[in-house]
Amino acid sequence: MPDSANIARHLPLMAARQPDQPALKIPRGRTADGRIDYLALTFAELDAEVDAWCARLTANGLRRGDRTLVMVKQGLPLIASVFALFKLGAVPVVIDPGMGLKNFLRCVVRSRPRAIVGIPLAQVISRLFFRTFATLHVRIVAQGSLTARLTKPEFSVSKTTIVHSEATELAAILFTSGSTGAPKGVCYEHGMFEAQVRLIREHYAIQPGEVDLPMLPIFALFNPALGMTTVVPEIDPRRPAAVDPAKIVQAIQQEGVTNSFGSPTLWRKIQAHCLQNNISLPSMKRVLCAGAPVPAALWSEPQRWLTHGELHSPYGATESLPVSSVSAPEIDPTAVRGACVGQPLPGIDVKIIAINDGPIATLADATEVPVGATGEIIVRGPVVTKNYDALSEATAAAKIQDGETLWHRMGDCGYLDAAGRLWFCGRKVERVETTAGTLFTEPVEQVFRSYPLVTRCALIGLGIPGQQIPALVVQPVASKDLDRAALAHELRRLALAHPHTKGIEQIFFHPDFPVDVRHNAKIHRLKLTRWAATARSLKPKVYT
Repeated sequence: MPDSANIARHLPLMAARQPDQPALKIPRGRTADGRIDYLALTFAELDAEVDAWCARLTANGLRRGDRTLVMVKQGLPLIASVFALFKLGAVPVVIDPGMGLKNFLRCVVRSRPRAIVGIPLAQVISRLFFRTFATLHVRIVAQGSLTARLTKPEFSVSKTTIVHSEATELAAILFTSGSTGAPKGVCYEHGMFEAQVRLIREHYAIQPGEVDLPMLPIFALFNPALGMTTVVPEIDPRRPAAVDPAKIVQAIQQEGVTNSFGSPTLWRKIQAHCLQNNISLPSMKRVLCAGAPVPAALWSEPQRWLTHGELHSPYGATESLPVSSVSAPEIDPTAVRGACVGQPLPGIDVKIIAINDGPIATLADATEVPVGATGEIIVRGPVVTKNYDALSEATAAAKIQDGETLWHRMGDCGYLDAAGRLWFCGRKVERVETTAGTLFTEPVEQVFRSYPLVTRCALIGLGIPGQQIPALVVQPVASKDLDRAALAHELRRLALAHPHTKGIEQIFFHPDFPVDVRHNAKIHRLKLTRWAATARSLKPKVYT
């Protein structure tokens, strides 16, 4: 029998290679001297915990192939239950907890789970909305604690044989955040997870024994395969922007963290805390910053606190990750022509095609644009997923057939430069089509976002495509003394300094931008457009 592609096989391999190495550390309070008190499990103990979960799942009637809704907290329950599901050949279904109840229930209906592994509140929800959860036959209650464990150190656990899985076998269904549309379930095969692990390990030179602090819980699932210790951060995944940066910095310093993933919103808070308190983080080898374009202030300041490491920004999406990556030395912080997201990673092909809002059946039906021209980004490679779950129309709209392979339409616009680097210019659905041409969000917003009194800004288009009036929505810094008229005049002055922004004459002010739950970084520009169109009492002044 050929080798299994089951992604769960990496954990027992690491448990055999480094049994006493810490695999997981979960915060459970503070010691008398103020240090973070962690529950720590070695790789051998985590492997045993997964086997205990396997026994529990099997005893409750879980079968191979069962779609299993995972509604547990980050930390030990998430990692142990998901690896147990992989090991048994079941299919974990992971839905963002903060997308809102209405969207969440729609996702459940489409994914048709046979089982649920969930905290008591999740079990209550599944019974209240019993029609939505009508396909459930198996219920496994998980404790609400981040540190809840099934194993006891003094008891041995029977080993569970890992189910043989082909590379093309369905491994998991991971839902998109729905930042610019309805959330969709992305079908992941075991071979795609394997390709992700390989690309991440090789590109970032990650070594077993490193220590990771993942500020997006699902990224912790890669660590057992990479041999890294996972330090669970003190962060609420439903409200990541509310994180206390002092707690993150303490964890990094105390545990010697070498690697961490987070959104630009989180790293800006951590950077500000470090700079204000003259703190450096010498243990850090790399910071991975993604979820939205990285602002210039993050690219230019890290050397003051990231003294022995480097800031990287991987580019990709739930449907295809990673596609490319860029690091600080490659960035020109003064650029206003888009966000450089680096060279495509080995094995990943990238093309730029003419923008098309309809489906494209085959690559022969697409028109590739010249180097330097902005168009729609499409990608191909071993990490590119093939379809959405139970959404054939969405799959047809997002995939392009090319012989035996598929290209994924990223939903983003950008261009390739003469050096082969990929540049991101914005989401396709958020482009603004005026009578003078098309404007893309990233090159426009780069002109304004570094102004000291601007917290966030967003390009929007008022009217129908082709005749849209470009406008800027600004979330100013919180200040009672802010002179909005003076700020608007300054922003208009900046607009006039660049050919692609000189036509922006309308400026709105919004107190608090709507952003995505997953990263708290992606701006919901379409919501801002609807708000601006109906904000009768807040009509902007035209600045000429």
